[in-house]
Amino acid sequence: MGDRQSIPLPRSNYQLEIILVGVTHPGNLGAVCRTMLNYGFANLRLVQPRCQPDDVEARNRAKHAGRILDDCSVYDSFESAVDDCSLVIGTSGKREIGSKTSFRHFSYPWEMVERIESFDGRVGLIFGEEGKGLSTVDLERCDFLVTLPTWEGYPISNLSHAVNVCVYELHRQRVIARQGRDPALPNIVPLKRTMNPSLKKILSKGIDEMGQALPGNDERKSSFSQTLRRGLMRSMPTNDEASRLIGGFLDATTALQFVEGDTKWKRHRRRKLSSPEEE
Repeated sequence: MGDRQSIPLPRSNYQLEIILVGVTHPGNLGAVCRTMLNYGFANLRLVQPRCQPDDVEARNRAKHAGRILDDCSVYDSFESAVDDCSLVIGTSGKREIGSKTSFRHFSYPWEMVERIESFDGRVGLIFGEEGKGLSTVDLERCDFLVTLPTWEGYPISNLSHAVNVCVYELHRQRVIARQGRDPALPNIVPLKRTMNPSLKKILSKGIDEMGQALPGNDERKSSFSQTLRRGLMRSMPTNDEASRLIGGFLDATTALQFVEGDTKWKRHRRRKLSSPEEE
């Protein structure tokens, strides 16, 4: 299990409220809490829920996101739940055609992100009851609607899955924009996968030396080096990955030279390769 760090929740220009209308299954309720906290959101509102925040199954499914259940608010009506929201976004998987098309002007989740990225206010993102979704009346109360890009052969998603897609897209934008510059978004998985030019030269030299240590003719050695170099560069290794590879190539070259009886393993044995400019 991944370690949990004591860091603040990420912040956005907007304040997001996840609002579940008529949630029925406690397992779904707990799963929604878990996926919310996975992506750094913690504000949950329930409208006329048919299961309760203190349900054992909800707690079990929430795992370490039980605090969202502790702090969630319960409302008697849709109107009261969105009364303080400056923007109300409805969700639906029912993409009717014909006369209802003009009513359901949908956006995809990534379009929603673009629209609210610089929005300064409270945003209510509304999800309907499992198996039913939001009613037409509730959808009419929303400022705009979002749908998932699901396959038309089976378009309706599970409630927690739908919430997951939306909060993932919202958090994805925050990571791209602020990772490494926000205490809540540490730079653990680097966004930029680049290699220092000098290190690239050292890596190339290590590959060539290992290729030359192989048994066989020059064509075989050259072909091996070219294939390995191109294969590695297609993966775009980072500086750290390249450094680890260089160390392995050095050890492999030394072993090959020893097996082949090449005395270079004695004369040139080293733990470090230098770039051509340093030699």
